[in-house]
Amino acid sequence: MNQTSVCPRFEKGMRIVSKRWAGLIIHQLLKGPQRFCTIETALQISGRLLSERLKDLEHEGIVKRDVYPETPVRIEYSLTDKGRALAPVFREMEKWTSAWIELDEEPAADPLTK
Repeated sequence: MNQTSVCPRFEKGMRIVSKRWAGLIIHQLLKGPQRFCTIETALQISGRLLSERLKDLEHEGIVKRDVYPETPVRIEYSLTDKGRALAPVFREMEKWTSAWIELDEEPAADPLTK
C-alpha cells in the first residue's frame, strides 16, 4: 500500500459522518430516541434536508426508524449499535473543540437600530 494513500474504510467513514448535518444528527441522537420534529427543532435544519440525511444514515446502518402503530402514528429515530459505537469519537471531538475551538464574536449591535 502506498504511504500517501488513505485507507478506503477511513475515507468512507469520514464521508458518511462529515456529510452536511450528518454528524450533528448523530450527536443529537446520542441523547436517545427522538421524533423527527424534535431533531428538526434542536438543529434548526430544514425538514427536507433532515429527511434526506436520516435516510442516508439509515441506509448506512447508523440510524434506525421505528414506526409505532398508534393514532396518530408515532415515528422515532435512534442509533443502531453501529451508530452508538461513534459515541467515543464524538466525546473526543467535544473535548477537542472545548480545548481548541474559539467561537466567533457576535457582531456588535448597531447603536442606531436600538
